Amino acid sequence: MDKVVELAADAVADIPEGATLAVGGFGLCGIPTVLLAALYEQGAGGLAIVSNNCGVDGLGLGMLLGAGRIARATGSYVGENKELARQYLAGEIELELVPQGTLAERLRAGGCGIPAFYTPAGVGTQVAEGGLPWRYDADGGVAVASPAKEVRDFDGTEYLLERGITTDYALVRAARGDRHGNLVFDRSARNFNPLAAMAGRVTIAEVEEIVRPGELDPDEIHLPGVFVQRVVPLTWEQAADKHIEKRTIRVEAGR
Repeated sequence: MDKVVELAADAVADIPEGATLAVGGFGLCGIPTVLLAALYEQGAGGLAIVSNNCGVDGLGLGMLLGAGRIARATGSYVGENKELARQYLAGEIELELVPQGTLAERLRAGGCGIPAFYTPAGVGTQVAEGGLPWRYDADGGVAVASPAKEVRDFDGTEYLLERGITTDYALVRAARGDRHGNLVFDRSARNFNPLAAMAGRVTIAEVEEIVRPGELDPDEIHLPGVFVQRVVPLTWEQAADKHIEKRTIRVEAGR
């Protein structure tokens, strides 16, 4: 039952070339920075990533992206990542953009063993009709386009069929956890982390604070340990090393 792996490098050592990974986080909030850095050092490439976005240039998934190690990305938006936009438009990466709520439900469905579900999101758009560019060729033409999806009427409303997502591995970050893999996430840092963890066949969690089994109140656990295979405890310095994607300053009246 003890799932603790002391070193991040050991936890990601068996992730192979071409693996599929679900990665938690939203922008730079709640991303598994230590595991991603270890994976960068490990060297695996040709990766297919499922994450809300692909980090920012040089941070998080942006490190793997900048090194040319991501072959395909599934997410909700390009965000502030100029390198992702460049690679996509240059035909160097395949990119599947998914409505954000649909992406969340696809991950949850995959983790629950649900192969597919119907949703109204995307009906009447190219999400349903197909033709969204997934990959461009060197001349700017569409080399790979999204397929059309099944649309079905339920009680006079149209819904389209979306597939659940499962991946070989998942990388997530939690605020607290025990040695059995039960995890608690902190406020907005929860975001896609529990959903990504559910979708991975082998889920690796970096945890800011490890407690003994039984110390977590069952009612405060956000993700049961059944979904987690490896737990990596962070040092104080690693836990405190958090980046802010955009800093904003409130200007008080009269100043």
